[in-house]
Amino acid sequence: MRINTLFFCLAFLMAAPLWSQGSLLPLGNPAYHTLRRMDVLSENQSEIHTALRGYLRGSIVSYTKSLDSTFSATALDELDYQFIFLDNNDWLLDFDFPTTLGGPRMTSKDLQNQLQGAPYWQESKKPFLKHFYKTPAHFFEVNEPGFSLRLNPMLNLQYGNLVDDPAPYFLNQRGIELRGSIDDRIHFYTNIIESQARFPNYASRFINTYRALPGNGFYKTNFGSDILNFSDGYDFLNSQAYLAFNVTPHVGVQFGNGRHFIGDGIRSMLLSDFSNNYLYLQLNWKVWKLHFQNIFAELNSTSAQNVTGNGLVPKKYMAAHYLSLQLHKNLQFGLFETVIFSRENQFELQYLNPVILYRTIEQSVGSPDNVLIGLNLKWNAWNKFQVYSQFILDEFKFSELVVNQDGWWGNKYGFQLGIFAPNLAGVDHLDVQVEYNTARPYTYTHFDSVANYTHYNMPLSHPLGANFKETIALVKYQPFPRWYLELRYSHIDYGGDVNGLNYGRDWRRSYNSRILEYGNETGQGLATSIDLLHFDLSFNLAHNVFLDLRYLYRSEANTGELNTQYISTGIRVNMARRYDAF
Repeated sequence: MRINTLFFCLAFLMAAPLWSQGSLLPLGNPAYHTLRRMDVLSENQSEIHTALRGYLRGSIVSYTKSLDSTFSATALDELDYQFIFLDNNDWLLDFDFPTTLGGPRMTSKDLQNQLQGAPYWQESKKPFLKHFYKTPAHFFEVNEPGFSLRLNPMLNLQYGNLVDDPAPYFLNQRGIELRGSIDDRIHFYTNIIESQARFPNYASRFINTYRALPGNGFYKTNFGSDILNFSDGYDFLNSQAYLAFNVTPHVGVQFGNGRHFIGDGIRSMLLSDFSNNYLYLQLNWKVWKLHFQNIFAELNSTSAQNVTGNGLVPKKYMAAHYLSLQLHKNLQFGLFETVIFSRENQFELQYLNPVILYRTIEQSVGSPDNVLIGLNLKWNAWNKFQVYSQFILDEFKFSELVVNQDGWWGNKYGFQLGIFAPNLAGVDHLDVQVEYNTARPYTYTHFDSVANYTHYNMPLSHPLGANFKETIALVKYQPFPRWYLELRYSHIDYGGDVNGLNYGRDWRRSYNSRILEYGNETGQGLATSIDLLHFDLSFNLAHNVFLDLRYLYRSEANTGELNTQYISTGIRVNMARRYDAF
């Protein structure tokens, strides 16, 4: 049975007992930082299990309303709230009349009366051509009983001068974003982005080495511009889309093409959004203090650039689940399990069981698959700071890890430890985050290289793969209402392969090609050190419209040295910054 048909059938069969995720806040939206600040500073408990991004827009608005009525907010906090209300105004209304299927219907007049009386609803003083930007955040919107729609442009134009490179850094992205709902039961979202870019030397080297462009799929090389005098750029097209279904308040389904992120950190050791989009079916079960999420996905075992002619990109599959428990209003704990496997044009049906341990199934079918388990922990301490951590376990033996401690290759694990402190030293909107990540050699890999924890030749977790140590320091500051400063520094140490020998970093290789049974340690191989600095200054020109200034410095040293510097300026509309942070 084809995976597409399977997903369709499963979604249809489960429609009766399932609740929608509704409309989700896209990854990278500025509201994520606001919500994190308030999660630490406020006594108000949110229904959001923060490790499971993206968040429901309805839940975000509900939580922000509670903050506005109870939390002693500063002027900058109020601006943060206003951004959330404007961006998510389709979730501002508390209808007197139900709009669900089978309930009484609201008329257009009823709806307009609701809009005029909504405390957080804002309309533009001068809509563009009467029909566009009726509200400050949305180019075009429809608000009718049982139907809402939001249409917005997307733009990211960046241009910079690279030191020691006559050609520029260049990024040109244009797109549209559409979302809406029908009868408060069916929610839809889609975006499509067309891009042309010329990246710095280290990013181009990554793309050419792994034949994959982070966050994207198929790309064309040798894109050029006579005006800007370069011919070594990239041209690529990307799109995300999903449908979500709403039937009960506690259980939901989403079917689409996109990415996920699990964790409270800058990076994720469990599941990140570094790779290309993938086809997925996602189930959410949310009741009491629990949020249980299933993801069934169709992945690619290589990239389209590695496939000759018009052949299909080979497929593999993922099943993952994550159980989040609100142990205390300030403490969340999560359990993660995933399996990566390859079958000839079919999904392993036993992995469709949403509540079973995948390890038991994997053993029952002969242990051919790659199973990983993980933990996630977040603690908000005294409304002052947040401590978070992750642990991923790929494989281990107690005797080798604890008793002998002699560097057995199969002790494959990684972890993360971080701290986030908003309003450091009492300075409003001066937020500091420090994070440490590491993974031992061969973590995420498998004897069958197809079953490695990858998609489209890119890691599904941390962008560095394995055999690395990383420290990140992030400072965000808002000195004035429309000005945003961000300083991000990373120091990375990893061990690369030497003369074709597998020292444990390359996520594409089978661990059967390892060099040693014992004596393995993190950083073995070609010792490589990276220092990466981003300094970003942004001015908020209008809602979700930013003028950007960036300085980037990167140095990489092993047998030689590769240095990168550039200063760039640009404009973004309804798009997050792009970080090539590897």
